[in-house]
Parts: sequence; structure tokens; C-alpha cells
Amino acid sequence: MQRSTRWIAPLAAAACAVGLVATAGSAGAATSDPLRTDLWGLDQINAEQSWGESTGGGATVAVVDTGVDLGHPDLAGQLVPGATFSCAEGHQGPCGDGGWKGADGVGQETDAHGTHVAGTIAALADNGLGVAGVAPDAKIMPIKVLEDGSGTNADIAEGIRWAADNGADVINLSLGSLPGMQLIGALGLDTTTVDAIEYARDRGTLTVAAAGNTSTLLCNDPAFNSDSICVGATDRNELKSYFSELPIKLSGKSVAAPGGAGSPLGGPCEDDIISTVPRGTGTPECGGADYDAYAGTSMATPHVAGVAALLSAQGRSMAGVEEAILTTARHPLFGTRGGFSLMYGKGIVDAEAAVGTPVS
Repeated sequence: MQRSTRWIAPLAAAACAVGLVATAGSAGAATSDPLRTDLWGLDQINAEQSWGESTGGGATVAVVDTGVDLGHPDLAGQLVPGATFSCAEGHQGPCGDGGWKGADGVGQETDAHGTHVAGTIAALADNGLGVAGVAPDAKIMPIKVLEDGSGTNADIAEGIRWAADNGADVINLSLGSLPGMQLIGALGLDTTTVDAIEYARDRGTLTVAAAGNTSTLLCNDPAFNSDSICVGATDRNELKSYFSELPIKLSGKSVAAPGGAGSPLGGPCEDDIISTVPRGTGTPECGGADYDAYAGTSMATPHVAGVAALLSAQGRSMAGVEEAILTTARHPLFGTRGGFSLMYGKGIVDAEAAVGTPVS
């Protein structure tokens, strides 16, 4: 089914999603989730093969984003208390529970983004509904810092700090700034978000952040300047997605993961990443009323956050989780692991290989 492109989102402190598109069926999928055969992203990162070692039970991933549909049936039992920071100007502290509709009770179309991210990480597996997440027994902490797809560095930073203080093992940032804004952070002119990520890291919380969707040479901020893992996007053929930034940052902490095709001309839903969306906002041709297909580095990042949850659930330290992700990521053409390339950073993340490394 061809669809016109949706979700070409700007990156000015906004969610990094691009559009909609395609994937082949997944051979040998073992779960009862009806859309499992369309979840090529799980196959590309060998997620299901890792579940014999870890399914993420005991790990918590904070989705610092547009909020989550707290009543979605494929996320039932997967959520821990969250918070909303996209509040009225001058408001101190949280003003809500991380739901996607925000403090005003209105659900904006762009704010479906956070629910999509959450499902990619930890949608229930083998429950006869919709999709399965990378870490189907992990918990999601919904943190709403974006309203109508955008927000401030101050709100994002507050959400990151709240997540770290309230038990998140991993923080997913499927958001970013415009290309060129890395210079502002590098010069120390605005380090609000970078400082918050460092605050989280000091408390043992790993952050993964989207590279961006404007096809430039470097990870956008906060991924570029912060001590986080930057994530670029691949398509179903393991090629760099056309829209993705090259996953390049000075520290070399970058990987690639499934983000979809995002064709500007539209394309089959299965070429993109199908996941949960707020109930009633999905489309029949892309999974039904409660599911939809998006593309972007926003969709790649939760694949990595899910792998981080699998690793954290094994009792690894934050440094151990990070090391396992970076050293086992694979180059799809050469089969090497943990090296560096312009297109893939350290490589495409590999859940099976990562959970099989010694625990540290």
C-alpha cells in the first residue's frame, strides 16, 4: 500500500521522525503479535534471538519525548509513573503524568511520536496484539517535554534530570536541534541539555540520542556534544537511510539502527517502522487504529534503547551496557564489529551479540 509521506519533523528541539514506508516479512518470527512479520527492525538487530538471555525485565527506559498514551493495550503493565514538563510558562516542577495529551488535555497529531517510540522499546510480546518491542519485559517511564512536537532545552533538561532521579536505567532522546547548532554547545553558549545528560550519567543512567534527519555530516545536538550514544538510521536493506545524519561525533560513541526508508514519494508501510500510536490515531493500511508506520532517527534510537534495557536487565553497569553496545555493533558489509565507519558509526547494533558478552 502506497502512502504519502508524513512525519517529516524539524529538529529544533523537536521529535526526530521522518515519514512512512517499508519492510519485508520476518522469517521465522515466533511471537503471536499480528504485525510481527512486518517488524523487520527486530530481525535486523537480532532482537528475538537475544530473548533467551534477557527480555529486559527489571530495566526502566525513560522516553523523554511527546508523552505516551497511558492506556494503550500493547503497553498495558509496561508503564511506571512519569511526568510532564511541557507546562505553562513559569510553572515549577511537573504538571502532569507523562500522558501524550499534556496539561491542556488535547492530543496533537505530532504528539503521537512518543507512543511510537515507547512501543518500539517495550510493547508487549506474544500477547496477540499489534507489535512487539525490543525489550518486551522492560518498563517505560513516560516523560513529556514536547508539546505539538517541540519544546525548550530547559524542559528537556528537567525531564532528563527527573528520569535519572526516579530510577531510569536508560533515557531515550528521539529529539534534536537543527544542523549547525552543535557550535553553540561546543562554545559553551547553551549547555542546558548536555549538562542534564551528564547529571544522568553521574547517576548511572545511559542516554541514547537521535542523530537527526537532515542528511548532514554530524550528529545533531544533544547527541553531538553530550556523553551519549548517537544513533543513525538504516533501511530494511541495511543501508544508511537517506535522511539520516552520518553518525559522527568526536567521542566516536555512535551506532546505527533500523529507522526506515522515509521515501519522500511515499511507499509501503512495511519499509518503515511500525509501532504503537495513541488509540484511534493510526491508519488501517499501516496496522490499524492503534498502530502506524513512521521513519526517522527517532525510530532508530529506541531500537538501541531497547538493547540497552536488555543489557541493563542482566545486571550490567552503565559503562558495561555502553561497552557491550559499541563493541558488538556490526558493519553490514564487512562483518567487522566495533570498528568505525562514516555510514554506521560503530556499526548496526546487535542485541544477540551484545547480551552474549561477559557481564560487567
